[in-house]
Amino acid sequence: MRDLATYESGLVSPAVSAAALAAATAAAAASRVEIRDLTEVSDLTDVCRLLASIWQPGTGAQPVTTELLRAMAAAGNYVAGAYEGEELLGACLGFFGSPAKASLHSHIAGVAPQGLGRGIGFALKLHQRAWALRQDVSLVTWTFDPLVRRNAYFNLAKLGAGPVRYLPDFYGPMRDGINGAGDTDRLMVRWELSAPAASTASLGEAARVEVAALRERGAAPALSVAPDGGPLTAVADGPVVLVAVPPDIETLRRTDPDQGQAWRVALREVLGGLMAEEARVIGFDRAGWYVVSREKSEKSS
Repeated sequence: MRDLATYESGLVSPAVSAAALAAATAAAAASRVEIRDLTEVSDLTDVCRLLASIWQPGTGAQPVTTELLRAMAAAGNYVAGAYEGEELLGACLGFFGSPAKASLHSHIAGVAPQGLGRGIGFALKLHQRAWALRQDVSLVTWTFDPLVRRNAYFNLAKLGAGPVRYLPDFYGPMRDGINGAGDTDRLMVRWELSAPAASTASLGEAARVEVAALRERGAAPALSVAPDGGPLTAVADGPVVLVAVPPDIETLRRTDPDQGQAWRVALREVLGGLMAEEARVIGFDRAGWYVVSREKSEKSS
């Protein structure tokens, strides 16, 4: 772990900042990587190559360019890489939002195939959290594809972030190896870095919701997986609603694009519709269910 201790902290509690640094250091050690802030052209070029190898964009395209990363780093934004020795296994980058560095938007993060299953993505996000807190930034936002089950669990349960908006076709056509040629719907999440949920998550304690128990108390599925693997919608009028996603949407897009698109439309209508009515996503079960509450929170009442 490099560079974090050089930042000054004033608005964020020193205790919170110190705990975040300790958690980030422990996560990097557990995943057997060193996470570094990156500014040099050669390092940034390696990041571009890594992300291109993960996203597999079309000919002549790439997720980010060296020039862009160089400009971002020079302007004080977040660009970091996870290394095992001198091998780059993961990267994460983000830029400040308005007004005046009030938040950080985490644009992209990825881990090489040979680094999967070691917690490197978690270590990168905890590094990002500690980095932001050291600069008095207590909010990080980002978007993710709500159909990707593992990402939903990682963002909501492992990190303690919370969805705030459903964004239909947010990026427009991307045509890469992950997104395919369909609409790029996204969930926007807020990661309140000083909140108890983020602090607890940083210690490796994922937020748990038990769908079986919720169903016993009356929670009903508005969207579930049909026997043929497609989406199955139903009327669910209770205060707690369950919304399923398929086990592996990325494979489904390649093997059955029509069914993949059917899932996109169904999730947009069900989850997007609920969130448009100010329902709140309060958790994600590892078995593949969003848990949505229609009850108004104290903040919105």
